[in-house]
Formats: sequence, structure tokens, C-alpha cells
Amino acid sequence: MRQNMSRILGVCVLFSGAQLVVDAPARALDQLDFNVKGDDDKVADTLRDASLLLAAQAEGNTNPQDLFATARAEYGRLLGSLYAMGRYSGVIQIKIDGREAASIAPLDAPKQIGKITLSVDPGPEFRFSKAAIGPLAADTALPKGFAVGKVAKSDLVSAAASAAVDGWRNVGHAKADVTEQDLTADHRANTLAASLRITAGPRLRFGALAVVGNERMRLNRIIKIAGLPTGEQFSPEELEDAAERLRRTGVFSSVTLIEDDRITAPDTLGITAKLAEEKLRRYSFGVEVASSEGAKISGYWLHRNLFGGGERFKVEGEVAQIGAQGSGKDYSLGFSLDRPATLTPDATGTLYFKIAHQDEADYVQDSAQLGLNFTYYFSRDLTARAGIEYNMHRVKYPTRTDEFRTLGLPFGVNWDKRNVKADATHGYYIDAGARPFYGFGGTDSGFTAALDARAYYGFGDTDRVTIAGRLQAKAVLGASIGKVPPDYLFYSGGGGTVRGQAYQALGFVNPITRERTGGTGFIGASIEVRTRVTESIGIVGFYDYGQIASDGLFGGTTKSHAGAGLGIRYATGFGPIRLDIAAPVSGGGKKPQIYIGIGQAF
Repeated sequence: MRQNMSRILGVCVLFSGAQLVVDAPARALDQLDFNVKGDDDKVADTLRDASLLLAAQAEGNTNPQDLFATARAEYGRLLGSLYAMGRYSGVIQIKIDGREAASIAPLDAPKQIGKITLSVDPGPEFRFSKAAIGPLAADTALPKGFAVGKVAKSDLVSAAASAAVDGWRNVGHAKADVTEQDLTADHRANTLAASLRITAGPRLRFGALAVVGNERMRLNRIIKIAGLPTGEQFSPEELEDAAERLRRTGVFSSVTLIEDDRITAPDTLGITAKLAEEKLRRYSFGVEVASSEGAKISGYWLHRNLFGGGERFKVEGEVAQIGAQGSGKDYSLGFSLDRPATLTPDATGTLYFKIAHQDEADYVQDSAQLGLNFTYYFSRDLTARAGIEYNMHRVKYPTRTDEFRTLGLPFGVNWDKRNVKADATHGYYIDAGARPFYGFGGTDSGFTAALDARAYYGFGDTDRVTIAGRLQAKAVLGASIGKVPPDYLFYSGGGGTVRGQAYQALGFVNPITRERTGGTGFIGASIEVRTRVTESIGIVGFYDYGQIASDGLFGGTTKSHAGAGLGIRYATGFGPIRLDIAAPVSGGGKKPQIYIGIGQAF
């Protein structure tokens, strides 16, 4: 379109009036005057933001050859910005030491540049005198600004063309395209007449999926994982879903699905998956430190394609409570095997096994867990899960040793609409799950439920201030405190619940055995105000509240406490480094607590 409008309108370089002057610092380009006629600050700011010369000035580029090439490219850059604002009679003049840059032959490029003067007359705003496009598929939504009388921004014409083509593609016409366009500017009336014709082409079906670039991944598994509905009506959404399934495996560093240029008779369109495989193995580790909880070191080793079918084998371990106050070290080691496209292309099956040792102030526990889980992807943001797992626990209390065995059926949903998962400024996150379980021997049967809901709201164009909130609710129902494993119960206090309170500071004491235990219910709420001081440094103020109950979520005896504090965040490429200092607000506790980790608290 831009080329056609250039032919219609041409590029004028006749005006040299000056209204706005921007002087460069001496360390960059010594003399660069950027002049915009008129008093419209928005137009002037848009042109300055688009300027290649001002960008070169900001970078300190003073090389004459670079500046000459940049000046010649500046005409098209600024012309495109004027068109995008609906101004089609703009006049641009760029002079290098008094000579028009466009008139200087490339072979006669100046060896030295002392001064560049750039002047722009934006001209008047044009409006649509005609805005016609068609034929259109049913339910095609054109941009509202593409209408007679509206400002004739070039982007609106492009958006209307894209919407019309997408409308036909969404109903199976994969080769729909703009085949005719007539764009005529009337400089006397300051209007633009836009007329575009769409050719839909035939309705097509998906052909076979071809694959290039796979080295270790088996072809049959790629086709199964992609789940492209061969033989069914073409759909851009189905095409993107197939690409997303392949990306989700983690096996590939690049996934591109390319439509064939030609139709295969009678009505099929072949698709080629162009792939690039990731390295097979990946390593990772993390460290967190809290004054009462001690240090936690965690890590994992991952094989992305164990058997050549996209299987992800993961070994992860953790050592926690190193140097904790009042408890010993915790250890855990887990193994998991994920298999994409199990049962359906959108379902991933996971087999997992984990052993752990917990040395808490109230008990010492050894446990083992074996389970099979299926995760179904409704979309990139919404997943559901269901599975079966068997748990064994051997727990040594101060006065006795108990064994617990349970068979559970965990299920749940996860809805993640955060804009950035590691450091969100907008959106929300909801994870809800439940697990009915059957207890063997002296273990009670019952039902556990958990909710983790988070919301984020940033202020301003750059989200310099973000308010983040979190609500947690957990409960075990139908079982008594002494008849379930201790890690089915809930304490409060520490980095994951209430900062400022010591780790697991809030719990209950059995009136008969005098042993300390967790509750059957937990409610937690947190709010943070996050402010970016610079691009890499932020300050956070926060308040946390926690409550536990001895019967269900709210019943029986309840206890609560709260904490508040300040934190510093240092932005990195993998998430912010977190330092929080918090103190008790209510519910006991005396000493401030310190927390160090990677990523926001929630």
C-alpha cells in the first residue's frame, strides 16, 4: 500500500520552516536541528520517536557515512509516520551542510558532516471520502475507524485489509487475498478515497503434514503431537494450535508451520512443519534464604526427548531448612516422566515418584509418593488435571511413631492470565484443586481442597506502580487432625504464608498428648505495592495475614497473625532477585525476619 500511495502522492522536499528545535548533546552529533511546523505536540513527538537521525544522535554515532545513509533512509521513515497519522501532503527536507540529502549521489557521500537540518511540514489531516472493501465473509469485523469522515490513517486501511482476509480464512478460504486496491488522495479537499477488492478463493481442507528439521524426534510422534486435523476444513486457529502443541513439548527451539503455495487438487492445502530442535539436556538450580527457615537449595536435571517421542524426564532435588531455627534439614528427591499427546493431542501424561525426609520441630517424617497424572490443555491459559496417587508416611512424634497410607484422586484447574509469569503487572492467576483420599489402617479418609488466587494491576503506560494481591485457602475435610499425615495439615508463618512471622509459628497443641500440630484449615491474604525506581531496581511494601482452624476451613478453634515489611527487587533476565525484611504486626512474634530469593513472592 505504501508504495502505491507514494506513486499517487509523491514525496515533496520543498519546505524549510522551523518551529521545534532539538539540540543534540555535544558528545553525540554536534549539530542536528529537528524542526516541525505547527503547534501539534503529538505530531512532533511521533515524528521524533520515528526519526532514525535522532536515534543515531542518542547513540553517539558521528560516522559521516553512517549519518549520510541514515539521512537518506529518513525520508521514507518519516513519510510512513505521516501516512500513519493520516497526513498525505507532508513536506520533508533534510539538509547536510546545506545540501539536500536526497540530491547527493551515493558515490559523492560527504567525508565530513558538520550540521544536519531536518524540517517537516506535516500538512493537514486527511479524512476518508470513501472506505469500501469487499466482498466480506459473514461476521467479519472491520476496524471502526475505517469509515467515511474518519481520519484516513494508513494503518486503518491495512487493518481493514487484514480483517477482511482473516474473515475469509477463518471459514476455510486459506488463499483469500487483496487483489485490487484503489487509493486516491484529493489534496484540495484533504480526503482519501480507499477501495479494496478481496478474492476469497476456494474453501480448502488440511492436507498431510510434512516435517523438516527433525533430527532425534520421531516423525510419527511429531504428527501425533501436532494433531493437525488432516482432511478437515482449513482453520488458522487449528493451525496455531498445532504449532503450540509442538512448542509446548520443549523439544524445539523453533516451530513454524508453513502453508503450501499451491493447492493440491481438488481442495487440500499441504502444511510443512519447519522445526529446530533444542539441546537434549538442561540443568537448573535455585537458592532461597530466610532468617528463621534457613537456606533452601534446589535443582533439577532435564532430558527433553528421552525416547525420541518428546518424553521429558526430570530429576529434581532439594535440601531445605539449612541452618533453620528449631528444626533439622529437609531432603527430597523426585523423578517424573512427561509424555505429550497421551490419549489426545492436548493431553500430557505424567508418571512421578518422590521420596522425602522432613525434620520439623514437631515431628520427623519420611515419605514416598507414586502417582500418574493427566493434564489437558484447553488453551495456552487454561488447563485441567486429574490423576491417582499413593502416599506412604512414617512419622516420629516426641511420644510415638505413626504410619499413614492413603490413596488419592487429585484433580484441579489452572487459569493463568498473567502478562509476565515471573514479574506480572497485569492479569490474574487461579489454581484450584481437590483430592478425595482413602486411608488405610488407622488413617482417616477424607477430602482436601486448595485455592490460590492472585491478581495484578499496573498503573501508567510503563506500569511503574503495580498492586498485587493474593488469596489462599486450604482445608482437609472429613478427617481428624491426629489421623492424617502432618503434611496434610496447615501451619502459618514464613515466606510462603506470613512474612515477618517465624516459620510455622502458628499451630495447635494437642491438649492430651501436648504435641504441636497443624490445623485442618488455612486462610491467607497478601497485598503488595510494587514500585520501579529505575529500570532494574524496585521497592515493595507488603502486608500478609494468615489464619488456621482446627475443624475444617473455619470451624473449631481459630488462630491468626499478620506481618508487614519492605522489600527490594533487582531485575534480571530470569526474574527479579528478591530481598524482603518483615516484622510481626499481630498474633505474637518479636523478631524481624529476612527473606532472599528469586522471583516475586507471588
